[in-house]
Amino acid sequence: MEVSNITLQSGWTFKKGDRDSQEPYLPANPLPTEIHLDLLANKKIADPFKDLNELSVRWIADETWTYRTTFATPPDSSKPGNTTVIRFCGLDTFTSVYLNGSLVLQSENMFVEHVVDVTDALKKSEDDGGNVVEIVFDSARQKGLELVKKHTEHRFIVHQTEISRGPVRKAQYHWGWDWGPILLTAGPWKPITVETFSSRIVDVWVEYEINEELKQVEGTVFVEVLGEGTLEAVIEKEEKKVEKLGGWKRTDKENVLSAEFEIPDAELWWPRGYGAQALYTVNVELRSAGQSLLDGRSKTTGFRKVELIQEDDSHGTSFYFRINNVDVFCGGSCWIPADSFLSRTTPGDYLKWIQQAAEGNQIMVRVWGGGIYESSALFAVADQLGVLIWQDFAFACANYPAHSSYLDSVETEARQNVRRLRNHPSLIIWAGNNEDYQIVERYGLEYNFTDDKDPASWLKTNFPARYIYEYLLPKVIKEETKGVPYHPSSPFGNGTTTTLKVEPAVGDIHQWNVWHGTMEPYQRLPQMGGRFVSEFGMEAYPHVTTLERAVPNPDDRYPGSMVLDFRNKAIGHERRLVSYVAENFRIRYDLEGFTHLSQVMQSDALTWAYRSWRRDWKKSGERKCGGALVWQLNDCWPTSSWAVVDYYGVPKLGYYAIKRTLQPLAVGVQRKIHDWTVRPADEMWQRDTSHIDMRKVWQEVKYDVWVASSLRETVKGEIKVRFISVKTGKEVRVSMERAVSIEPNGTTEVLEKEGVDVTGEQGPDEPFDTAKADPFVIHVVLTVDDKQVASDVSWPEPIKYLGFSDRDVQVECLDGGKKALVSAAKPVKGFAFDERDSVKLSDNGFDLVPGEKKEVLIQGCAAEELRYRFVGMP
Repeated sequence: MEVSNITLQSGWTFKKGDRDSQEPYLPANPLPTEIHLDLLANKKIADPFKDLNELSVRWIADETWTYRTTFATPPDSSKPGNTTVIRFCGLDTFTSVYLNGSLVLQSENMFVEHVVDVTDALKKSEDDGGNVVEIVFDSARQKGLELVKKHTEHRFIVHQTEISRGPVRKAQYHWGWDWGPILLTAGPWKPITVETFSSRIVDVWVEYEINEELKQVEGTVFVEVLGEGTLEAVIEKEEKKVEKLGGWKRTDKENVLSAEFEIPDAELWWPRGYGAQALYTVNVELRSAGQSLLDGRSKTTGFRKVELIQEDDSHGTSFYFRINNVDVFCGGSCWIPADSFLSRTTPGDYLKWIQQAAEGNQIMVRVWGGGIYESSALFAVADQLGVLIWQDFAFACANYPAHSSYLDSVETEARQNVRRLRNHPSLIIWAGNNEDYQIVERYGLEYNFTDDKDPASWLKTNFPARYIYEYLLPKVIKEETKGVPYHPSSPFGNGTTTTLKVEPAVGDIHQWNVWHGTMEPYQRLPQMGGRFVSEFGMEAYPHVTTLERAVPNPDDRYPGSMVLDFRNKAIGHERRLVSYVAENFRIRYDLEGFTHLSQVMQSDALTWAYRSWRRDWKKSGERKCGGALVWQLNDCWPTSSWAVVDYYGVPKLGYYAIKRTLQPLAVGVQRKIHDWTVRPADEMWQRDTSHIDMRKVWQEVKYDVWVASSLRETVKGEIKVRFISVKTGKEVRVSMERAVSIEPNGTTEVLEKEGVDVTGEQGPDEPFDTAKADPFVIHVVLTVDDKQVASDVSWPEPIKYLGFSDRDVQVECLDGGKKALVSAAKPVKGFAFDERDSVKLSDNGFDLVPGEKKEVLIQGCAAEELRYRFVGMP
């Protein structure tokens, strides 16, 4: 018989307490679902995403919950030779499953799928009432506390949250994080199906090699089969047959058969911007002796060669990716779960998010270890769009245990998820955890990388999880997949250098000395990079429309209100955000004005980082920085955070800053920044930072100009540099033009430490009069084939010293309101249309200079409907 699948989606009920509880059953949402969503649907709780309601639902985490449904016995289940199983794709988290009153499954791991043979436990098909499934979900928080007490041999340490998360295999952000609420969920968060079969295909996967010329692919298709039957398989591309497979052989793995294939002129899968995303599909059928179809399975993959290049060079040890023999600068972002309630994230949501990243010129997304092993839907979209995925294993910011049952659970979890994701060409690296080695350093845990190479001895230290990251997980990767690098942690150096204090010469780094740590000015980010910056960021408010949805009462919608302060979970939250805004801008206290300034500030910080670290990509053999991933792309609820796109999918201005700095050809201009916060400007006052020579802010100007390219061929272009008065909009110096030959896949330096003569503005012995000074922006344009392809503006900083009256901003609406041309008579900082979730813009949050018009394409409304603002706007 052909495999029969029944999805147990509807007809579920739930109640508080265990099976014996006298609480009434209530209707549950169609599966997948979670307890908070079902209570919300039954109007038993307020929406935890609004106001302070998160506080009113925390009791849910300490309760036991029972879900129940019935299903009819499949008609073929009693036939001789047939098997019926229930597949639980994901249960959150401590569960006991009963079928017709008998215990059939216990689980303690949210990330593990369970397949339970229930052939002999089903009622006969003619029995009334059907089969009863009951799933009891115990409190993960209470179970976690019990495990902490039980395992006194281990030193549990966690950051961000309470200790109970340490021993529990559950999405760690459910305990809350510095950007998300405490919403400890429970429930059937993934589908549940009843499957009946005589024989079936369990899994299909592909392993392959690409020859040196990158032309020919030779590989093997593996199929795991339960039962008897004959395999038939073809490899297709765009529904056209490429090769029919035959010669199936049994392997040394139980129930696994293999067939070899060869594709002489294979099309390779490339990252976005480097080539096409060629995808091949392996279609496998299992047939009976009489050629009846028993089961079928399809697996889509792409052929690519991935290398993580870690070689000694003049800067230390490199860390960058080479795809199909081409070095790739990985600019992108970090991903957290798209919702506190995972079950309501749909394939359409993943398409929207990854497409948004791709349209923002982001080529890599790092799936953070405090969330989940992401849905196959995310990887499928990334495969199609050419977005590279960095996947952390599900550990974050803790000292995890390593007793035998925990290790067994982790190994099952790892193998299942590596197998599930191994055919996706977008997946190019697995990392063992997020920031767990920083726990080692901060708390002085035992770690001897150089002398102790015995995994068994690691289990006897107070950092036993080293066994997981440096032995168990790399072993799983080696045995279950080919061609994907493994990295022990993010961040991780070479085992001997520090990660906590940031080691820029080796490995990847999380650069948190802007915002966290020493709270450096973001203008110092160019000097704070590393070989690969896998986290850094700056906070900003989300759009006002997002805040209005989360905070219904207008009286609570002002900067620093109790409700808005509560929603920002970051350490130091408002104090740090206000400090960074006030250091750089004339602060405003109305919600619209402060929101705009916070987003312009975030945008500027990200520009400083991406623009400079991409410059450090340099050329082959000198790859000083291999990539930069902002923390973070998205939010799991409506809040103020480091996200560059808010919970409802509305981009902040920082999203567009990344888009501009990561375009295929990007020009950069950077002037010397005079920083008065840590050192004196005058040699006479070496110990007193308050004695400064403010004239240098506007009068001592040296600047660099460069072009960054991800193109694979040399491009001829023209650079034009203009010097434009902020006050008058007139050019204060003669512009400069220069032909430039732009090197492929690297950085071309155009001008370095170029000086601008401004001494004529005021004499050196005159009292400094800001009214006489004429601060100016440096505007650089890159033209190729008489078409402007990129531009950049360097401002005299801080911006708060500048006046922005009488800018004469003009917005010209064209094409029926689907296009806007924006211009100004004088330099403008941070021009921004007010966005909302139904509107899509091609650009936003840009600077304006006289003589240049910015084109913005608009979807979802007419240009005339959009309000706008800019820094200093009345």
